[in-house]
Amino acid sequence: MHLTDSPDSAPAEETSFDTFRQVDIRIGTIVEAAPLEGARKPSIRLLIDFGPGVGTRKSSAQITDHYVPEDLIGKQVAGVVNFPPRQIGKFMSEVLTLGFPDEKDRIVLFSPDHTVPNGARLA
Repeated sequence: MHLTDSPDSAPAEETSFDTFRQVDIRIGTIVEAAPLEGARKPSIRLLIDFGPGVGTRKSSAQITDHYVPEDLIGKQVAGVVNFPPRQIGKFMSEVLTLGFPDEKDRIVLFSPDHTVPNGARLA
């Protein structure tokens, strides 16, 4: 999923903290990564360990401009773990892996600058 707005766009409509907390954003560690065969846009399929509370989940990410699968193993990333699964070609994506577009609209993964426990929720 690729939902980007220009850096110059206005903020989204105001929301409440309770509504924001309904989106469950957690940190996980990528344990497997490989090209996603059959995808319309070049993508990498990820298996992410979100710790004992959430477990491992699959995700598809259009991140091939900045990343190769073998370099992603062990990287911590943020993901939304409570969206319904989404079919991406023949692949079922269970997590929305989060990233931000760079100046050329290429996705850069969102990850902590210090290691945190898998499953830690955005506070």
